[in-house]
Formats: sequence, C-alpha cells, structure tokens
Amino acid sequence: MKKLWSEFKAFAVKGNMVDMAVGVMIGAAFGTVVKSIVDDLLMPPIGLITGGIDFSDRFVVLKAGDPSGPYESLVAATEAGAVLLRYGRSANALISFLIVAMVLFLIVRWTNRLRSPDTPPAPKSRACPFCMSVVHEKATRCPQCTAELPTVAEVAAPAG
Repeated sequence: MKKLWSEFKAFAVKGNMVDMAVGVMIGAAFGTVVKSIVDDLLMPPIGLITGGIDFSDRFVVLKAGDPSGPYESLVAATEAGAVLLRYGRSANALISFLIVAMVLFLIVRWTNRLRSPDTPPAPKSRACPFCMSVVHEKATRCPQCTAELPTVAEVAAPAG
C-alpha cells in the first residue's frame, strides 16, 4: 500500500501534470470571459441590428404527425409527433461559433502584439578562417589546426 501511495504521489506531482491542470483551469476561466464578451457585449448590438432574429424555432417537417397539417410552431409540431429537421438550432449554433471564434482570434492577435519579439541569442562560437572548424568566440587559437585566430573585435572592425 505504501509503494502504491508513493507511486501515486510521484505521478500526481509531475511538473507536466500540474501544468496541464493549471492550463485546464485557466482555459475554463478564459472560456467564461469569452462567453461573457460574446453574450453581454456583442450579441445585444447584433440583436438590435438584425431585429432580434432567432432561428431556433425554424424547422422543416419530414413526416407529419397526428393531426397532420401545417404546424404553426415548433411546439405544436413536436406535440403532434411530427418528424422534424430542426435547422434553426444548428444555424444559431453556427453563428454563435463564428462569433466566438472571431472574438478568440482578436484576443489572441491582441496578446501576440503585447509580447516582446523574441531575439535570437548571440552566437557563442565562430568558424576558424583557416580550417572552418567551429571554435569558441573568445578562442585565440583553433584547437584543430592550431592557427592563431583574430579576436572578435578585429573580425568586426572593417579593414582599411
């Protein structure tokens, strides 16, 4: 039992496991923020512009129920036992997905602009001008051909 507990502890506190758990929690919180932006900030003006169009009650009758006939609402068709193709809910889900995807794209784009650009580290080595082997940047002799190497300042300074 003690061995099982120690193995479990080693598994549970691995760095990548904890990092993944933190990522999932931050992702859930981020999802709440994006949902709030879409629902509370974007959808009211969009609803105002479109006149409050809601596709959720849109459907096509594939097979009429009892009683048959044109149904005035989704509820009436469902109660009659009609077989329905409810395309409206899918249209709402697709529109919602596109809006959320656009908001996520804009947030990621904005955060990428806030990051400082990655600068490559300065090289710590250089090539020997005689044998072309790689030597440390501060080396004064090549370990391969034993040639005397010019200093970094001499290489950087233009001749003349």
